[in-house]
Amino acid sequence: MADEIPEPPAGFVLTKGRGPFSTHNGPYYHRLGAGDVVEQAFYALPRHTNGIGIVHGGMLSAFTDGLLAAAVGRGTQKVGVTIHLSIDFLHMAREGDWIVGEARMSRATRDVAFADGRLHARGVDIVRASGVFKLMSRPG
Repeated sequence: MADEIPEPPAGFVLTKGRGPFSTHNGPYYHRLGAGDVVEQAFYALPRHTNGIGIVHGGMLSAFTDGLLAAAVGRGTQKVGVTIHLSIDFLHMAREGDWIVGEARMSRATRDVAFADGRLHARGVDIVRASGVFKLMSRPG
């Protein structure tokens, strides 16, 4: 039986071409925005929750890591490999929530980039995060 996912928030479309890990954990959505802000979202399915019915911290962490890396990719046109990820869990998300993330790259050197972001659901911030990423050339 397929998981039912309602229409995503306004302007979000299904993201294709992600790696095997993200494809397995998704589906993920994105909204093309102007400027340097990257916006991504996912719908919390039963498989994203822990034993007490809230979205698992590991799911939120993996999603946030990809969100910040996407902001680094947009800002540098390079692949960002995580060196450090700092996450503050501020509130709970539950099955049936649309979790929306926003991130931007704050600065980059020749070899390293820094990004900050947040996740929110139901109008409440649930995660605040920052990361440091090693910059790599895109394969191919």
